[in-house]
Amino acid sequence: MNQLRSDTPEVLFSLDDGIAILKLNRPDRMNAVNASLRRRLISMLQECDANEGVRAIVLMGEGGRALSSGQDLDELAGIGWDGIVGWQEEQKSLLDAVRRLSKPCITAVEGICVGLGFHLALCSDWRIAPANSTWGQPEVKVGLASIVGPYLMSLHVGHTHNVQLSLMADLITGQRAFDIGLLTEMCEEGRALETAMKRARRLAALPSTAVRLTKQRLCAITQPGLDEAFVAGIRAQLECFSNGEPQQMIGEFIAKRTGAARS
Repeated sequence: MNQLRSDTPEVLFSLDDGIAILKLNRPDRMNAVNASLRRRLISMLQECDANEGVRAIVLMGEGGRALSSGQDLDELAGIGWDGIVGWQEEQKSLLDAVRRLSKPCITAVEGICVGLGFHLALCSDWRIAPANSTWGQPEVKVGLASIVGPYLMSLHVGHTHNVQLSLMADLITGQRAFDIGLLTEMCEEGRALETAMKRARRLAALPSTAVRLTKQRLCAITQPGLDEAFVAGIRAQLECFSNGEPQQMIGEFIAKRTGAARS
C-alpha cells in the first residue's frame, strides 16, 4: 500500500479503518478556501483515491463551525481581471477532484456550508448535516455572477428553488436543504462526523468495482454541463470584474470585517 502523507497546515488527515477523513483546516477563517488549501486538498484527494488502503473518504471542516465559508475574499480581492481565468481553472480542478473520486465521498457539515464550500458538498456523493446548519451561495451579494452553482444545484433541485438560491442568494437551514433535496441525510447537532463515518462504512462495504463504475458513469453524464458552466462562468466573471462591482463590494466587506475586529 502506498504511504499517505501526514497532516499539512491546510488539510488535516486521518485514517480510521479504511475511511480517510480530510479536514479543511483554516478554522480562524471559517475554512475559507485559498490557493494553498485548494491545491493541498486536490493533492490529498488524489492520494486517497490512489491508495488501496482507503475505501471511502469523509470531507469536513476543522473547528466545528463550518465546512467552509467559501472562497477566501482576501485572496479574491487581490485577483485582477487578468487572473480570473487561472482562478476559475483552479476552482474547477478542485470540484473535479471530488467528482472524479472512484471511492465514495461523504461530506459532514457542522455550521456553515456556503459558496465554494456548498459547491464542494454538492460534488460529493452524500451530504450529512444537522437541521441548524447553513447552506447556500451568496455570490451575487459580493458582485459575482452565480453560474457554476446553479448548474450543480440543477442536478439536485428544481428550477424554482434554483432561482431562489442563485438570484436572491439567501441562505437556508439544513432542514430546508434536506426538504428540497440538497442535503442527503440529517443528523443531530454535533454528530455529523459520527453519522458520516457510519454511512462511509456502509458505502465502503459495497463491491468496489460496481461502485467505481457507477460513480464514473454518474460523473460522465454530468461533466459536459459542468465544463460548459465553467466556460460561461469565466466569461461572466470577466464582465463582472470589468464593471468593478466585485472589487467594490469585496472591499467594503473586508473593511467592515476589519472594523468589527478592532471594535
